[in-house]
Amino acid sequence: MDYERPQRGKWLGRSRMRPGIYWLPNAITTAALFAGFYAIVQAMNGRYDAAAIAIFVAMVFDGLDGRVARLTRTQSAFGAEFDSLSDMVSFGAAPALVIYEWSLRGLGKYGWAAAFAYCACAALRLARFNTNIDVVDKRFFQGLPSPAAAALVAGFVWAMDTFDLKGIDVHYAAVAITVFAALSMVSDVPFYSGKDIKLHKRIPFWAIVATAFGVLLVVFLADNLAELLFVVAALYGLSGYGWWAWMRFKRRSEPPDPTLPPSTPPGAP
Repeated sequence: MDYERPQRGKWLGRSRMRPGIYWLPNAITTAALFAGFYAIVQAMNGRYDAAAIAIFVAMVFDGLDGRVARLTRTQSAFGAEFDSLSDMVSFGAAPALVIYEWSLRGLGKYGWAAAFAYCACAALRLARFNTNIDVVDKRFFQGLPSPAAAALVAGFVWAMDTFDLKGIDVHYAAVAITVFAALSMVSDVPFYSGKDIKLHKRIPFWAIVATAFGVLLVVFLADNLAELLFVVAALYGLSGYGWWAWMRFKRRSEPPDPTLPPSTPPGAP
């Protein structure tokens, strides 16, 4: 927890400094928490499109609070814990309840079991992230990040709602996506984090051209934003498995290092 520094020249007498927190990054985290809570309320009211949108809004605020804290040098242990609790609501409980109310309720115990599996795996994912943050490769997440899993679930609900499809019509697909997102969060599959991208460094010209075409693509597909977000979330959710398969294939295809001793076959004396 951070503490307020006394002003210079101010007489404190016998009074002690009271504990305080940095308001700006924690206010942004509170906004993310409110968006997750709003998603739950809207799902209970049957407004599933608004609930899905609120989860994406929570993702925006979740991406801002940490960056604002680093830019303003206001990181704190309190902020890290508060952010993790906010993520549990916005990307754990909220998506599970939204997909349950929208589609899984009609499946009885199988439906709430799938929703609970997602919620439990989100909690496990966040707990593992908090304990392994200093020992894992910063370039990759260990397992699917909870915001990406929430985007996959919420994007599916929002996209199907734009096609006027009821949840009961696609409940098998809803179960598959919910379970896939849940298991991916607690897997050891590496997902690219993008944390090694340095915005202040020079980039090749083709990267600027690709960025321009990407912006144009988003503008042209603005009317199909729900479908676009779901496709992006699905591609990212599959990217980790593609990278994992490629690395395993690459290791098997590489010739053995002649400087290393040959491995002993299993069962040999």
